[in-house]
Amino acid sequence: MIRVLVVDDHQLVRVGTVRLLSDIEGIEVVGQAESGEQAIDILRDIKPDVILMDVQMPGMGGLEATRRCLRADPEVKIIAVTIYEDEPYPSKLMEVGAVGYLTKRADVAEIVKAIKKVMSGQRYIGSEIAQQLVLKPYSNKSICPFELLSSREMQITLMVIEGYRVMDISEKLSLSPKTINSYRYRIFDKMDVQNDVGLTKLAIKYGIIDSEATETDVISRTVA
Repeated sequence: MIRVLVVDDHQLVRVGTVRLLSDIEGIEVVGQAESGEQAIDILRDIKPDVILMDVQMPGMGGLEATRRCLRADPEVKIIAVTIYEDEPYPSKLMEVGAVGYLTKRADVAEIVKAIKKVMSGQRYIGSEIAQQLVLKPYSNKSICPFELLSSREMQITLMVIEGYRVMDISEKLSLSPKTINSYRYRIFDKMDVQNDVGLTKLAIKYGIIDSEATETDVISRTVA
């Protein structure tokens, strides 16, 4: 029996995934979490084999949660599940240790396939994403500048553009405010922007932020 933990901040998505998997022979959903922080807290108690990890959640987010879950249990297999198909998300999640990457459009058959694949020691990347990665060298599409960031820089970028202040990021990532500021200025330099607002605008341009978020909403949160 493959023991699965489902992590997603949207209750409908989380509960829907649990219900879909509950009818699958050989798979048991042993827990749910609505944040990365909660996933880390319950990981040791429920000891899942596989975690279906939402990427963009309030708080530390999926990148840092993946990093910390693997630190707590190096044997657990983490499959990132997200709305984002383009880079830099797939690469950054794989860099911190995820062994699978699915979009939220994946049906139950593909989710099950991914779970069984990673449990056999292989990696699994959703078909749409895999095709894009294969064709990327031949694409005329401009390279996303966020691909230049390390996984840690990407995590901090996501928190900055979601409106978290330096002290909040420091607390959630267990890093000093000085370290967070050093990362911020390094990110600004790599992205050729001057401040958080400039970074947020660039993130909107390249689709790093959910397309439902408007520029006005995101920037007002950033500078509030």
